[in-house]
Amino acid sequence: MKINKRNLLVVTLSTIFSIVSGVLTKDLIVGGVILLTSLLCSYYQSIGKKVSFIIGLINCLLMSYVCFNNHLYGTFLICILFVAPSQIIGFINWNKNQNKDKNVKVREFTFKNSIIITFSCIFGSFVLGYLLSLIPSQNLAFMDASSNCINICATILMILRFKESWWIFIFNNIIDLSIWIIMAINHGPSSLMVLLSSLAYLLINVYGIIKWSIEAKKNRTNKE
Repeated sequence: MKINKRNLLVVTLSTIFSIVSGVLTKDLIVGGVILLTSLLCSYYQSIGKKVSFIIGLINCLLMSYVCFNNHLYGTFLICILFVAPSQIIGFINWNKNQNKDKNVKVREFTFKNSIIITFSCIFGSFVLGYLLSLIPSQNLAFMDASSNCINICATILMILRFKESWWIFIFNNIIDLSIWIIMAINHGPSSLMVLLSSLAYLLINVYGIIKWSIEAKKNRTNKE
């Protein structure tokens, strides 16, 4: 993939920020790499580049390690059983659906799709939350469950190239920030760096909404 000036600037700033944050929090190896891969994965997804899934796979494996150490078993299992395989599937799907600029072709869905997604997230969150609450050492069972169910929906929509995935990711950000603020206050392992990652995701997700909305509008115009 050709690195233009904007991409080079983002990679450089993200690397510097991750290193500085890692040194200040004394969590350079695991936390620093999680922060860096979070920033780069979200950025490359926002501009529709398939390399985001390779970076996302690295981030997912490290996140599963941190979540296990923080007794967030719901997120741990989702990372290993769903998010990691989805990165491979997403790479393949995006590779098959690129425009002439090597960016992913953006899609939109209907109001009916929105109702189905909303109901699925709510129902799944209650069921998973109850199951996780049965694990004695599980922390924040229903918040953990909600975050994961919403993340699953958003990830599937991202793989399928729907622009609405960014709105769901933002909603998930709100829950994630709440979880990791609590874990950071309780001095959970690498929790501060994951909190910084969540903040970075929020900013880039806003950019993703804007970028993909513009692409979707272009696609509608071209079809007309």
